[in-house]
Amino acid sequence: MSRQVVLWRHGRTEWNVAGRVQGQSDTPLDEVGHQQAREAAARLATLKPYRILSSDLQRARDTASYLGAISGVEVELDERFRELNFGAREGLTWREAWDQMPEGMQAWVDGDETQIPGSETHVEAGERFAAGLEAALPSLPADAVLVVVAHGAVLRTGVCSFLGIPRAHWGTFGALNNCAWSVLEETPWRPDTRWRLTEWNAGTLPVPVMSDEE
Repeated sequence: MSRQVVLWRHGRTEWNVAGRVQGQSDTPLDEVGHQQAREAAARLATLKPYRILSSDLQRARDTASYLGAISGVEVELDERFRELNFGAREGLTWREAWDQMPEGMQAWVDGDETQIPGSETHVEAGERFAAGLEAALPSLPADAVLVVVAHGAVLRTGVCSFLGIPRAHWGTFGALNNCAWSVLEETPWRPDTRWRLTEWNAGTLPVPVMSDEE
């Protein structure tokens, strides 16, 4: 078995239900979100994580705490795993954002993410997430599992940035469900890539792949 990184999205919040952009606003889990985190943590604990890193925002921190309690591993907080900063859009629904800043939203849809006041771009968020992940990997022993608890947008952009996927293809990765996870696996025996994505938006534990490519 190779080293693995499990990238776990936080549980549900009231803003998720209402369709409000959270970004770096520090919203808590709702009752369903706590239950999602408890149930997912029980499954992920069977992987025996070596380290648990988390965004310092409450919804991610509280999700990570369930896994830390079950596995006996201390949760380490790192602000590099915070959600993308959506600036003036935070707290607004899609319709409200269009009503309040139509020109900025049109620019955002057209690919210019600099016209929403106070926001960062997907590339900026992806790069800081990837930097946090790169910094954690040297401490991860052979065959160990690292769990990173974060947020939907920054997990998607962070994975793409870390794997070197061209920006033009980031949109082909679908959104992540609350408390779903994705898995990166190290492949040091392959000359073409060191890490690859083996699970995306999953709710079941990774199992060995039986493939003619291996």
